[in-house]
Amino acid sequence: MSSIPPPETFKIKVPQVACDGSGAVSPELGHPRVYLRVDPAVGFVECGYCDRRFILEGGPADTPS
Repeated sequence: MSSIPPPETFKIKVPQVACDGSGAVSPELGHPRVYLRVDPAVGFVECGYCDRRFILEGGPADTPS
């Protein structure tokens, strides 16, 4: 069984990121801002609100597209 891919994937250079669900939508339609930290052993973190995936460049989850 394969997993469902995340709605959006972003590559980041630092292990911490803030997500508010905005971007393609206006901030009013997003969600509360949350601060996320990538676990170096995993190499990515997903937002609990919008399921965006943030991949740490050079980490174990950073694979060529």
